[in-house]
Amino acid sequence: MRHMAEPLLDRARRAGRRLRVNGDARAHYVICGRDALAYWVVRALLATELQAGRVRITLVVPERPRSDEPDGRDLQGVEVVRADRLDEVTFRRAGLAGADGLALLHQDDVGNMHAALCAQEVEPGLRLVVRMFNTGLANGVRQIFPDSAVLSDASMAAPAFVAAALGEVAPTHFRHGGRTLYVARREDVRPPDVVCGVADTRDPQQVRLLPADGRAADLVIAEATGTPPGTELAARRLRRARRRRRPLTVLLRAVRSFATRKIGVAVIVLLAVIGVLGSLNGYAAHEDWADSLYLTLVTTLTGQDPNPDKSAAEQVMQVVLNLAGLALIPLITAVVVDGIVNARLALHSGRIQPERSGHVVVVGLGNVGTRVMAQLCDFGVEVVAIDKVPEPRGGALARRLGVPLIVGDAALEETLQSASVGGCQALVVVSTDDETNLQAALIGRAVNPELQVVLRLFDGHFAERIQQAFGIGVSRSVSYLAAFSFSAALLDRAVIATIPVGRHALLVTEVSVAAGSSLDGRPLAAVGRAESVRLLAHARAGQRLDWAPDARLVIVAGDRLTVVARRAGLNALLREAAPPPEDPVTPVPRQPEE
Repeated sequence: MRHMAEPLLDRARRAGRRLRVNGDARAHYVICGRDALAYWVVRALLATELQAGRVRITLVVPERPRSDEPDGRDLQGVEVVRADRLDEVTFRRAGLAGADGLALLHQDDVGNMHAALCAQEVEPGLRLVVRMFNTGLANGVRQIFPDSAVLSDASMAAPAFVAAALGEVAPTHFRHGGRTLYVARREDVRPPDVVCGVADTRDPQQVRLLPADGRAADLVIAEATGTPPGTELAARRLRRARRRRRPLTVLLRAVRSFATRKIGVAVIVLLAVIGVLGSLNGYAAHEDWADSLYLTLVTTLTGQDPNPDKSAAEQVMQVVLNLAGLALIPLITAVVVDGIVNARLALHSGRIQPERSGHVVVVGLGNVGTRVMAQLCDFGVEVVAIDKVPEPRGGALARRLGVPLIVGDAALEETLQSASVGGCQALVVVSTDDETNLQAALIGRAVNPELQVVLRLFDGHFAERIQQAFGIGVSRSVSYLAAFSFSAALLDRAVIATIPVGRHALLVTEVSVAAGSSLDGRPLAAVGRAESVRLLAHARAGQRLDWAPDARLVIVAGDRLTVVARRAGLNALLREAAPPPEDPVTPVPRQPEE
């Protein structure tokens, strides 16, 4: 019990220190990042109930932007500190001493760990939220910093990409209140297993989240009872529909890539000349076709059988055949050498690939692409990967899983053709270059108009416009999907699950009702709001969850409400469940430190 209370005592001491030093009683959070995740995390913090003058955010960004994507430095009401190094000096400039939390959001696992150690020198016992990809380092961070949350935006977003590629809902599983719940299509689960309706997605142009009549929702939260979820069913259907590979096509493609075009043309022309001269030579010597072929080959390759008694025409053709033989041997050597070199390069870059169908092409083996590839392989789906770099982050895992890796630019049609994009089930484009992603998506759709394209774009608004303008099936922003979980962890609020639905995200979380709050004394029916918030379960303080509560039951302080909600609805519910605001604190003049 004492160990659990230590973080709370540390925060109380920091709040007192903050008030004593600068007279500012607002909660202070420091966020360090240089990409869209930092931008969306700041946006999510500003959208919470702390927005009304009770939070202070300091954003630490590099001196110069690394790309055109937003990183939060232009947001109103945010203090910006520019620094290229995250060390003690930078953290003191950002006012980390006395802060309530620190978010380290760089795409550098080791750098984030080093920054966390430096932050502990400035403010021991600080609440840390760290972005990490390597699970081994993540476990180490949790052991070193007890009051920390280690999250991976790639792990959060990958299930949404996998589900979209298979044409199903996100494989969201979570454990809560002694139950394992997951998201599925209503037709894929038994009616008794349905917990609540989530969305009506039958009209892709107008998705309705949390409709007033839950029975109208085709997307539901269900309890796991041993039956496979929707995405696993889709993976099984995909495996059954996949056609067998065609060995003859593979052989022809390998032969076609064995030598360059010029050498191939030269060999064909020379063989044609030899064939014509050999036929004429056999006709002049009155030989049958078998003897004529034999004499032609021996004369061409060895230059033997000189005979001065032959006619002039036969002697001329024999000399020409000998000269052709002299030219043929170097050409054969050139074909062999060139073919070996081309074959090694093609095998290394993955260009020699069989014709496939029913597979999934993943472009970009960075953090997100590696997770997507691994999860698809877990479902037994055939995957072909494309990356510009010969040794991408997920290259070793691709080799271990037996996934072919094609090294090339996905914005070129020949690269996508080598991955058999014309016959694939879906094209998942998740590289870190928006321009390449968009070009690959459009080329893939041009090759196969019916292709399911899952596109990653850093700018969430741009992704939505692309989806509408070009008819791209699904476009997602990884940062947008993960931001609320990072901001909730910074506020020490656990998000139980995030459910992506199209371009939207629903959040499953537990809300505690404070004494004197707006919800205190109201019925449970006041919690739910159509298309905004839906109540999943209710529990009194110290009691187990009731998954079918009576809507007339009166809410009392200490009750726990498990809800699935949109972001705006959850923010409104948090405000209603929060204690009433205290009287404003009169600022205390700053005193010089001794």
